[in-house]
Amino acid sequence: MTDTPTKQEMQSRKDNFPGAMPVEQKKNNRNDRKRNRRGDSKNLERDSDWQERVIQIRRVSKTVKGGKKMSFRAIVVVGNEKGQVGVGVGKAGDVIGAVRKGVSDGKKNLVRVPLTPNNSIPTLSKGRDGAANVLIRPAAPGTGVIAGGSIRTVLELAGIKNVLAKRLGSKTPLNNARAAMVALSQLRTHKSASRERGISLEQLYS
Repeated sequence: MTDTPTKQEMQSRKDNFPGAMPVEQKKNNRNDRKRNRRGDSKNLERDSDWQERVIQIRRVSKTVKGGKKMSFRAIVVVGNEKGQVGVGVGKAGDVIGAVRKGVSDGKKNLVRVPLTPNNSIPTLSKGRDGAANVLIRPAAPGTGVIAGGSIRTVLELAGIKNVLAKRLGSKTPLNNARAAMVALSQLRTHKSASRERGISLEQLYS
């Protein structure tokens, strides 16, 4: 008759096996990994300096076979005030869902804006979207953001502190915001312009 090993003997053999890790140490390692993951996610959220501002929320309807389907449309501007900005539109059955979709859409359509040491733009720029025309030009330090409506929101979240802007066409917030994005996307620094033209900065200024 052979004696079958008990659970305690089996456990002691596993613990005494060379290269085996104790059970308590394994549990501690798992807990440390979970803490590191949570800490990394918190650090990423802390490092992300994105700001969101809602320009407009409207209740819209879509005619379907059974009648009208009501939903909400949110226009959101996303920026980090360090030269990156985007405009997004989201539609959902509730306001929170529409804003969330607008934020994700804005982060997909980001534009990098070249900023001068005075937190202004390097050159004059014009943008057009639909019937909206926007004129943006640089300003001296201390001028502030001279703009209105959705254009002001786009310029502030892009990190521009001294600028002059004028709306020349439609008053629609979405078209004006997109026209401002077109104008900002066309901006180039003097170095990049001289590099593209194959001339020096002295020849560009002369």
